Amino acid sequence: MLCFVILKNHGFSRRFTSIFTFKRKSLCYYSSSSTQLQPISQTMVQRVCSLVCESYNQHAHMRVSSQRLHFGIEVDFLTHEQAVSVVASLASDAGSMVALSFFHWAIGYPKFRHFMRLYIVCATSLIGNRNSEKACEVMRCMVENFSEVGRLKEAVEMVIEMHNQGLVPNTRTLNLIIKVTSEMGLVEYAELLFEEMCVRGVQPDSVSYRVMVVMYCKIGNILEADRWLSAMLERGFVVDNATFTLIISRFCEKGYATRALWYFRRLVDMGLEPNLINFTCMIEGLCKRGSIKQAFEMLEEMVGKGWKPNVYTHTSLIDGLCKKGWTEKAFRLFLKLVRSENHKPNVLTYTAMISGYCREDKLNRAEMLLSRMKEQGLVPNTNTYTTLIDGHCKAGNFERAYDLMNLMSSEGFSPNVCTYNAIVNGLCKRGRVQEAYKMLEDGFQNGLKPDRFTYNILMSEHCKQANIRQALVLFNKMVKSGIQPDIHSYTTLIAVFCRENRMKESEMFFEEAVRIGIIPTNRTYTSMICGYCREGNLTLAMKFFHRLSDHGCAPDSITYGAIISGLCKQSKLDEARGLYDSMIEKGLVPCEVTRITLAYEYCKVDDCLSAMVILERLEKKLWIRTATTLVRKLCSEKKVGMAALFFNKLLDMDLHVDRVILAAFMTACYETNNYALVSDLSARIHKENRLEIKVTK
Repeated sequence: MLCFVILKNHGFSRRFTSIFTFKRKSLCYYSSSSTQLQPISQTMVQRVCSLVCESYNQHAHMRVSSQRLHFGIEVDFLTHEQAVSVVASLASDAGSMVALSFFHWAIGYPKFRHFMRLYIVCATSLIGNRNSEKACEVMRCMVENFSEVGRLKEAVEMVIEMHNQGLVPNTRTLNLIIKVTSEMGLVEYAELLFEEMCVRGVQPDSVSYRVMVVMYCKIGNILEADRWLSAMLERGFVVDNATFTLIISRFCEKGYATRALWYFRRLVDMGLEPNLINFTCMIEGLCKRGSIKQAFEMLEEMVGKGWKPNVYTHTSLIDGLCKKGWTEKAFRLFLKLVRSENHKPNVLTYTAMISGYCREDKLNRAEMLLSRMKEQGLVPNTNTYTTLIDGHCKAGNFERAYDLMNLMSSEGFSPNVCTYNAIVNGLCKRGRVQEAYKMLEDGFQNGLKPDRFTYNILMSEHCKQANIRQALVLFNKMVKSGIQPDIHSYTTLIAVFCRENRMKESEMFFEEAVRIGIIPTNRTYTSMICGYCREGNLTLAMKFFHRLSDHGCAPDSITYGAIISGLCKQSKLDEARGLYDSMIEKGLVPCEVTRITLAYEYCKVDDCLSAMVILERLEKKLWIRTATTLVRKLCSEKKVGMAALFFNKLLDMDLHVDRVILAAFMTACYETNNYALVSDLSARIHKENRLEIKVTK
């Protein structure tokens, strides 16, 4: 009954009821075979029946499939009505299998392939012969064939209506319907049909659930895939290795590597034996997340199970190490492959290594690897060239980037949108926006189509220049061209509206992103919090601060700094102090602005002790840097008494005080007639310098 309630809430039962009412009225027409035939038609039906029976009997002992029989009948001379009569007559007089052989022959021709009455009469006749399994086979044929011409829903509705005629759809029929529906992209319809079938007594099996999981994985809806996969495992069903690989790869692609690893462990516990591809896929997912230690642990587990890592396994590890900044470790693993007898580095391996060197601005080594791979007979692909072009663009070497672009074209590799994005991004970051647009125009003339990243790069650049209008034009153009904006698109606009104190627009874009299923990031939330703090709306700032966990985000030092700064502006020091302590306890290092802001606010209310306590929790280097800046700030406001406390503490930490800070402190003391402070400080420095000289001697 629960499934029925779900369907009813979706308005699905009402829709089916109205359809079924129509179908019941028309089903009599579909299944009727009592129409009086003309003598010539009756003769044709009898002749066809005779030919079918004769051919079937001749091939019965040869075990030839009924779907392959040919009866020597001219299909053009057989009408739809006659075909229906033949099926009904054969089922009645010769049996189900003979009728089914003619049915399969008929639907092999376009003339009868999409004639629903033929399917219904055949299925009804088979039901009359108490052959429900073959009747379900007929229904499955109808679903497959009608889906080819966009009549899937009509066929499915008839399958469900046949339940009222005594034909209960079996699990195979359910699986086929869901599979065809999912392949056509009718996701919601597939889920509703699954529930409707359950209501009608069909018991889903592992295939049923697997089809739903695969459907959601392929469209990238990981949350729904997770829901169906959990339901599948709860019923004791285990996926096959191919589906397992798809699940791991899609979960990791969408940032759910932890969940993918959990399923990996759960399925292994349930008896699934992971193969080399499964292990490699999981290792790749962990590397993309940056969990290199776990990836190598997985490698050890794989070897322990008897699987030898191949070039793809090593390439995943090399790529992960490079992205982590451990290029030298990656290169040692790369050399291990080079020296290997069985697994030599391929184009993907070289590209990963080149990417690592480009990321560290070691372009000479990257170029060396490009030459090396050519010497080995490997042909660099578009991705290899694009990676190197991106590295040169980030370093400002646009001449070399253009040379590489021409080189790849001469070698038969057309620059793709990623290649153009790399150059456009580099040009924009160097302030050469017009040149970037010119580059894109040349690409458009060569058939280039911008993607989401192209729009994001340009939107980001216009937002940096506070040109919101042009950024919005690009956003709308992206949507109209059928490209779905991602969270980076929305965050770019949210951030610029927040900077311009246009919080209504920021809220609108934030809520729109959430409404269409895009998950906000830490940066998205931090932008909103900064915007609210800037306009003094701490209530909403705190609301968004507490909403971070709703989307799996955690505040970082910048987020904490924004909210602490907002609280300090409104003199809410106790709340600011609480957040500061919470940040420290979580292992986050407050940025210099946060440290100075909070300490200075305490100094403003003559609470130097609290300011000292705040700084005490910092490591020595950060303490010295913060105290130095604080002394300079206090001196600029002529608060030399407080400055002297921090200056003396600085001397306790490090005798070699910055000369600029010392000069600023002494100047502030002279200007405020605090000569005694200058004298005491000078005496201390002179005394400790003499002690240091004696110790050295």
